[in-house]
Amino acid sequence: MGTSTNAMLVYGYHLGNADDGLEVAEADEDGLLGLDWYDPDTDDDFAETAMEVLLGAAGFTEEYEPGSGYYERKSAAEAALGVEFETHCSGDYPMLILAAKTVTAHRGDADPIDFVALATEAEAGGWDDKLRNALQVLGLTPKQERPMWLLCSYWG
Repeated sequence: MGTSTNAMLVYGYHLGNADDGLEVAEADEDGLLGLDWYDPDTDDDFAETAMEVLLGAAGFTEEYEPGSGYYERKSAAEAALGVEFETHCSGDYPMLILAAKTVTAHRGDADPIDFVALATEAEAGGWDDKLRNALQVLGLTPKQERPMWLLCSYWG
């Protein structure tokens, strides 16, 4: 198994590292959030817990049952949200972006980027509205003023 070294172009909000305090107005000087849906002492993964909250708000509240097609329905519900949490930096120190779109170039790739097509897709897809809705549901106010294209890397 090798090490991934990817470049990522992501449209959304940089949220930082959940363990050290997210880059949101709701974090106090110690990085604690005080959100009613997230407890760092009992929730292992901020992004996973946040996705559960977003899915629940969108009406997906199913519990897993073997052989039920649960994962296919969950995947469709996640896609319908139009947002996801992307991890960047490294596997040992994951940082989060609430993203509406991610373009990844894997090690050795040189992928063309059509910014005009991406801008058209962003407008047609309502990316800003989807990001704003997710932040409202989660009760988060990013320190980043607005969604934007973020160039980042992942090593892990």
